[in-house]
Amino acid sequence: MKTVLITGASGFVGSFIVEACINAGFKTLAAIRKTSSTRYLNLDGVNLVYLNLNNKNELKHQLQEIIQKHGNVHYVVHNAGITKAKRTSDFYEHNYQTTVNLVDTLHELNITIEKFIYMSSLAAWGPGNPNTLEPIRLSDKPMPNTEYGKSKLLADEYVRTKHQLPWIILRPTGIYGPRDVDYLAFFKTIRRGLEPYIGFKQQYLTFIYVKDLAQLIVKALNSDIVHRAYFVSDGKVYTSEEFSQITKHVLHQKTIKIRVPLTLVKIIVVLAELLYKPLGRTPVLNKDKYNILSATNWKCEVELLVVDFNFEAHYDLTKGVADTISWYKEQRWLE
Repeated sequence: MKTVLITGASGFVGSFIVEACINAGFKTLAAIRKTSSTRYLNLDGVNLVYLNLNNKNELKHQLQEIIQKHGNVHYVVHNAGITKAKRTSDFYEHNYQTTVNLVDTLHELNITIEKFIYMSSLAAWGPGNPNTLEPIRLSDKPMPNTEYGKSKLLADEYVRTKHQLPWIILRPTGIYGPRDVDYLAFFKTIRRGLEPYIGFKQQYLTFIYVKDLAQLIVKALNSDIVHRAYFVSDGKVYTSEEFSQITKHVLHQKTIKIRVPLTLVKIIVVLAELLYKPLGRTPVLNKDKYNILSATNWKCEVELLVVDFNFEAHYDLTKGVADTISWYKEQRWLE
């Protein structure tokens, strides 16, 4: 039985990766912080281990203890990171530096692994051309428009310099599904009868349902492929209005459309960040969020996923939103 170590295992995406790896027959080590919730990790076959990716010395001792207890680690899925931060420096500390710490420590301890999957992001490449609306290509020059994206790009680039490391890099687009809290705010807004849009241009979006992403990771682990990077989506493109229509249909909700000019939103963002700064907090609507919402082209090429992994998403947006909202209602997150 091969052993897989998954960082960021307690979070939304990580918990689904853990579940998929257990179901695929791997000995699964779910790496978490000592302060992490294990709510979604109460699974048969899960082995909880502790890693402090921010402290290299502590990380080295923890990895040594893990190998002594569980034997050799064959695969690593590095999923840990943050998407929101109080300070810009936090993105680089938790997304870039932790990746450097993990990769370097594996090397220094002479831990030979068969596959290292780094969970990057489409945000590392930034949005596509708003005029041509051509999909973002793997050959395009990355132009991230958020601090989050810039921090993920740095980590992405660092992994790609390690030629002796058998890496695969996955750059998912918008990930949604049960347990997610980011898209929950949008669903709640629709539930309240409001259908907001920022600006007056059509926005083209791509998505990947979390269970499809987890299955892709299993396929990648079981493959012989290394040293390749991929954008990840369900293979379809949706407009922002289609996203709203699908959500309204699932919720059986009528709405009032509200279009807010970009200039007004930008003013609100500046004021909100000024108000929150003394509190050491970041508002929900911040500069990064504005840059994401105002970008009109999030199309991306995914043909290589089909060629290399015969990947086919089982959930399009209609099926995925229905499944997600059903879970939200069961958990009373969405009344």
